[in-house]
Amino acid sequence: MKLLHLADLHLGKRVNGFDMLEDQRFILEQILTLCDKHGVEAVVLAGDIYDTPVPPAAACTLLDWFLTQLSLRHVPVLAVSGNHDSAERLDFASGLLAEQGVYIAGRFHGMPKQVVLHDRYGPLEFTLLPFVRAATVRHYLPEAEISDYDSAVGAALAVCEPAAPRRVLVAHQMVVSGVCPPQLAGSETAPLTVGTVDSIDAARFAGFCYAALGHIHRAQRVGIDAVRYAGSPLCYHLDECGMQKSATLVRIGKRGVEKIEQLPLTPRRAMRHLTGPLAKLVAHPTDTEDYIWATLTDPTPLPDAMAQLRAAYPNAMRLDYQPRGTAALPADMTQAVKGKPFAELFQDFFTKMNGRALTTEEVLAVKKLREEASKIE
Repeated sequence: MKLLHLADLHLGKRVNGFDMLEDQRFILEQILTLCDKHGVEAVVLAGDIYDTPVPPAAACTLLDWFLTQLSLRHVPVLAVSGNHDSAERLDFASGLLAEQGVYIAGRFHGMPKQVVLHDRYGPLEFTLLPFVRAATVRHYLPEAEISDYDSAVGAALAVCEPAAPRRVLVAHQMVVSGVCPPQLAGSETAPLTVGTVDSIDAARFAGFCYAALGHIHRAQRVGIDAVRYAGSPLCYHLDECGMQKSATLVRIGKRGVEKIEQLPLTPRRAMRHLTGPLAKLVAHPTDTEDYIWATLTDPTPLPDAMAQLRAAYPNAMRLDYQPRGTAALPADMTQAVKGKPFAELFQDFFTKMNGRALTTEEVLAVKKLREEASKIE
């Protein structure tokens, strides 16, 4: 069976204020073309189908169109909810959808949903484990020894009774190989607590010939080739500029996985990071519809810089400064400034804006102003 592994569609997402729905429609059309070209026999959606628990109507319409197109092609869909999804909303009409070959596991009710499909080698079982928290599993399995997410997922999988020798797991969790976290793409937060999810050891998935994972936005294996994140089909963070996105094609044969292939996806608009003086960046713009993050190397901030940038690149998302000779600005300033005292923050800001450090006299002047400001009621 040829299985196309997708995850983290995040339909309805906005990036830096830009609505990504047209880009998502474009990439889903491309995925349908890949299904036709490669003879895909089943599609997996490993969670975070929507970006929010209450998605905009246009996002729901887009998902309806995509599932309908797959159904018209007689391609079964195996989907689970992610931590961004509303499990209850995804479960709506799931019984009717199953009759059309669209199998959705939104809520966890004590054991994963199991679906058996058939190919020329016989039955292939899909175990659909939606995003779960330890408390949820503990509620349905009160006698299981559950202390964390890892033991919770272990308990949830332990109640499954295998119905076929070849088994595929579909899950949306933070999965690690031993103590090694996966490589992040930029759309996530810190390792081991990505999206508030504690980690699961990939060893829990022994017995499955393939584990189709969602939650991490960079496509990668976790320990072994048969445990994989598909990654998101589009760049959803400026840190992902230039990253090649893909869909994962998995060929499952008589004895398990025979081949895994990353099928490249080409976005409607690329996400690019440009660095240089503003005048140079806007002088001869290329691919002007791309999403742009510009780091200006001009020695001082320029008036109406973003307006000038957007005159050349209408979809410019962000602008920051890195005067020549200074250290590069991190994409996520929140982590960079967290916990720093005011004096150090001001020093860093002044240096980045002026290309030099504060003098002793200036340090004293800033300190005096800070003290005077703190006395104002």
